[in-house]
Amino acid sequence: YGVWSCEGCKAFFKRSIQGHNDYMCPATNQCTIDKNRRKSCQACRLRKCYEVGMMKG
Repeated sequence: YGVWSCEGCKAFFKRSIQGHNDYMCPATNQCTIDKNRRKSCQACRLRKCYEVGMMKG
């Protein structure tokens, strides 16, 4: 998807773009997404995927 990523993030990004999911952040769209907290907010995780350069096919 254009950048190096872990298998978990790669699979999450693939599911997100194929499923056309509209995730909503329960906070302020600024959740910390790192290796230990990547599952806490799907909206912020997807935002970070785009920020690091992941692209649809």
